[in-house]
Amino acid sequence: MPNNKVFNTVSMPIYSLQTNTYTSPAVEEDASAAAAAAGISFWLPTGNVSVGGSANLLLQITNPSGSGKTVSINQISGGSSASASLILYSGGTITGGTTPTPSNSRLGTATTSIVTTKQLTGTLTGSPTTLYSTFVTAGLYNLVFQGGLVVPVNQTLTVSLGVGSLTGSINLNWWEV
Repeated sequence: MPNNKVFNTVSMPIYSLQTNTYTSPAVEEDASAAAAAAGISFWLPTGNVSVGGSANLLLQITNPSGSGKTVSINQISGGSSASASLILYSGGTITGGTTPTPSNSRLGTATTSIVTTKQLTGTLTGSPTTLYSTFVTAGLYNLVFQGGLVVPVNQTLTVSLGVGSLTGSINLNWWEV
C-alpha cells in the first residue's frame, strides 16, 4: 500500500465527487425551509407593543385536543427597547387579550394553523412551568430551536417578555406535522 498524502495540494487534490452541477443541481435545506415549502410552517407576531411598568408582553399558543398534529417550535425572535426577561412557559392562563391569527410561511396558501392563540399585555396566571429563562438587553433577540421544542396535543406554550416599561415584540415560528 503506498504512503500517499491524504491532504489536498495544488498538484495532488483529493478525489471529490461533484454533486451540485448545472446538469444535476442539488440544494440542501433544513427542516424549517422544507416545512415552509410544504405550507405547514406558521408565524405569529405580536407587532411592536408598549408594555406598562408592572406588566409583560404575553404570547401563547395551544395545541388543541383532537388536532392530531404536533407543533414543533423553530424560532422565537423579537426585540425590546429596554432590558427585560424573556421566559418560555409550559402552560399558564391568559385571561382576556386578543386572539391573533397565525400566517402561513408559504405566502398565498390556504392552509391554516391548528393552534389557538392569545396575546395580552398583563400577567400570566395559573401554574405555568418555566422551560427557559434568559435576560435580554435592549435590542434584538433570536432563539433558534429548529424543532427541538415540541408542543404536543393538549399542551400550551407561553412566551413572556417583561417586566417593565418597554416597547417589545415577539415573533413565534413553528411547523405542524
